[in-house]
Amino acid sequence: MSDNTIYPPILDACCGGRQFWFDKENPNVLFADCRVMPDKVVGRGKDARTRRCLPDRVHDFRAMEYPDETFQMVVFDPPHLFLGENSFMAQSYGSLDRETWRVDLTRGFGECFRVLKNGGVLIFKWNECDVPLSEVLKCTSQKPLFGHPSGKAQKTHWCAFWKAQEEE
Repeated sequence: MSDNTIYPPILDACCGGRQFWFDKENPNVLFADCRVMPDKVVGRGKDARTRRCLPDRVHDFRAMEYPDETFQMVVFDPPHLFLGENSFMAQSYGSLDRETWRVDLTRGFGECFRVLKNGGVLIFKWNECDVPLSEVLKCTSQKPLFGHPSGKAQKTHWCAFWKAQEEE
C-alpha cells in the first residue's frame, strides 16, 4: 500500500472523544475512529454530560488504509466493554462484540503494528471490566515492554510495545 499523503507522526487509532489527551487538537496526531458523533448531551441538570466523537479521519481499526510503516507512534484504545449499542457508554466509547472480539482485536493489533514504523512505539490501553488483559494479550504475538494498572480498582492497564528495527 502506498500513497503520497503526508501524515502526522502519531496515530490514535480509536480516538473516541480524545478523553485522555491533554491537547485534544495536537497537530502531531491523526485522530481516527470508526464513528462520528457531534455533541450529544446525555442526562439532565447536574448529571448532564456532553459526549462527542469527531475524528480527523474515519476508519476501521481492523482494516486501516494507511501505508505500511507510516507512524512513529500508534495509540490503540479499542472498545473494551460488552454493551448495548444505545447505551451512553457504547455511544461514548464503542462496544465489543461478544462473538468477534478476539478476531477484531487480533486484526486491530495486526494493523497497528503494520502501520507502525520500525523502532516505533505502540501504546495500548485496556480496561478489564469484561475481558482480562491476559486474554487480550493473546490477540498479538508481540509482547509489551512494560505496563501499569491505574484507576481506583486498578483495572485500566497501559502497556507499551516497541516494534524492533528489522535487521537488513
